Amino acid sequence: MKSNVKKPSRALPRLAAIALLLPLTLGSTAQTPQHSGSPSLVTANAKWVTSKPAQPAAPLPPSVPLPAAFDVRQFESMAQQLVANQRVPGLAMAVVHGGRILSARGYGITDTSHATPVDSHTVFRLASLSKSFAGTMTGLLVNEGSLRWDSKLVDYMPSFRLSDPLASQQLTVADLLSHRVGLTHNAFDRDLEQYVDYRTLTQKLAYAPLQCAPGTCYSYQNVAFSLVGDMVFAATGDFYAQEVQRRIFKPLGMNDASLGLEGIQASPSWARPHVRGRGGWVSLMPKTTYYQVLPAAGVNASASDMAQYLLAHTGHRPDVLPAPLLATLHQPVVDTPSEIRGSSWRRTRLTSAGYALGWRTYDYAGHRVVFHGGAVQGYRGLIAVVPELDFGVAMLWNSESSLPSGMLPTILDTALGLPPGQWLDDEIDPTLYAESSDDASPDAPHAPGTHASASTAAPN
Repeated sequence: MKSNVKKPSRALPRLAAIALLLPLTLGSTAQTPQHSGSPSLVTANAKWVTSKPAQPAAPLPPSVPLPAAFDVRQFESMAQQLVANQRVPGLAMAVVHGGRILSARGYGITDTSHATPVDSHTVFRLASLSKSFAGTMTGLLVNEGSLRWDSKLVDYMPSFRLSDPLASQQLTVADLLSHRVGLTHNAFDRDLEQYVDYRTLTQKLAYAPLQCAPGTCYSYQNVAFSLVGDMVFAATGDFYAQEVQRRIFKPLGMNDASLGLEGIQASPSWARPHVRGRGGWVSLMPKTTYYQVLPAAGVNASASDMAQYLLAHTGHRPDVLPAPLLATLHQPVVDTPSEIRGSSWRRTRLTSAGYALGWRTYDYAGHRVVFHGGAVQGYRGLIAVVPELDFGVAMLWNSESSLPSGMLPTILDTALGLPPGQWLDDEIDPTLYAESSDDASPDAPHAPGTHASASTAAPN
């Protein structure tokens, strides 16, 4: 049948993108099993092919010293100032360098109605920072041979359909993780916010318009991205949440981390989400909507957890995340030029941007930064890794204020020895969140059922 999708105007060619990924995969790889989709058949029919024996991890090169002007206490003081007078109710921050945790602390309070202090083990909702966990989870399965980056969805999910039959046959796991499905931006997020269940929305993908063939253009997704969780189930026979707990949280010592609404509510200490009210910040119960899409937005974690996660993604846990896998996860496969617009620090510091496998990548004043931001109602977060510095920072806060986002470029500038900018003066950073299309102004109209509403700030 003739394909009816449009040709892309700007994208990395599909074969070139896959070529970037495959050489970076680990020594042990697997042929994609052909099966009917049953998890039991996946286990029975998987045949592993080892191209070469696993090699011991090479020692990490010495870390580049941070500039003398870098003093983590300065940033801890900034964080404390942000929660003073409840400019934001609560905040958690982790900073690592050279395999050491420089800081992992909490600031402010968990709930304006019941003022319990935030500490290093207080759990926050990560929103779209969760996407990096989905990429990491998939990479671990590729590493062990249960999946390949070029594994086709239809081989594991035979009933999967897009509106174009050829596109249905082409879509790979790497396409999911890099937002190259071919759908329109944030497809069905608005329906998700109206509590339409995830399974119904995945079935609606069979009728959604396509703007390009899979693997050829970028368009940010939450519902389609989360199909990677179905792939994990098909490849392992276990649910996505259990696999993430077993393969990431437990071995990394992320002892406060969890997935889903039940996970955060079961935490001994967790930060409630806050929205603006007439009298200041008003605490709410977390909305369940984006918890339906666990790979896209389902992780909860503390400052202590994020410190361990940063150590792993800066190469200091090769027993869990080997260096070749990290290189693959952090390698951009599609350009995202709209990311260099928005707040003043982006316009000033970023010269190019791309999306890798659950991570964004930036050229930040000539330095590569691996990044993700996230937002759902009442929560915001940021994570950034600077590979050349062996440096990482994560920030989580429990309000809709964008004010703390200016701390990230402030910290990066100091760590990289750049002239300081007045980034904390930024009031809004619209490109951090999916309140507006990556390719449109905040006031641009959006097609019904395709984009998140500004009132709920879908993850990005």
